[in-house]
Amino acid sequence: MMRFAAGDPVAFDALYARHRGGVFRYLLRQCQNRATAEELFQDVWMNLVHARSRYKVQAKFATYLYTLAHNRLIDHFRHHKRLRLVPLGEDDADPLELPASPALEPERGAQAREQAARLLQLVAELPDVQREAFLLHEEGELTLDEIAHVTGANRETVKSRLRYAMDKLREGMKDYL
Repeated sequence: MMRFAAGDPVAFDALYARHRGGVFRYLLRQCQNRATAEELFQDVWMNLVHARSRYKVQAKFATYLYTLAHNRLIDHFRHHKRLRLVPLGEDDADPLELPASPALEPERGAQAREQAARLLQLVAELPDVQREAFLLHEEGELTLDEIAHVTGANRETVKSRLRYAMDKLREGMKDYL
């Protein structure tokens, strides 16, 4: 980020390539609407571009980026007085996901798709604060302290939210394990 702030456009390409998938999935799974997630995704990156001259290293870059994403989500939810949740359908394939390996047998592929669909459903059903903690941890690869910084919650609260989310997901996936 420091190289990008100094005017190196190649550095932006590296940042974007490294973080675009996680940020997009975080936004998509938080707002659960592809068009809205795409709009928010663009806004987050534009905010990053506009803020590059003001960027100061205070934490890991991912923490800064997910703070931008978190704040953009909050602004969106405030403006829309809480967006209604829309389940992801088969037509909403994530363009940033890797395609399934052709070596998978059809039965195993179907089973893997069923498990993935169940997990996405369970993530969507988590309470907002638990889903956010889970997604920041899994998609953003943020630590408890970094999630606390992004969300404004204390570390122990984040730890509890993450633990409750994981417990609910394990319980919901027990038939697949």
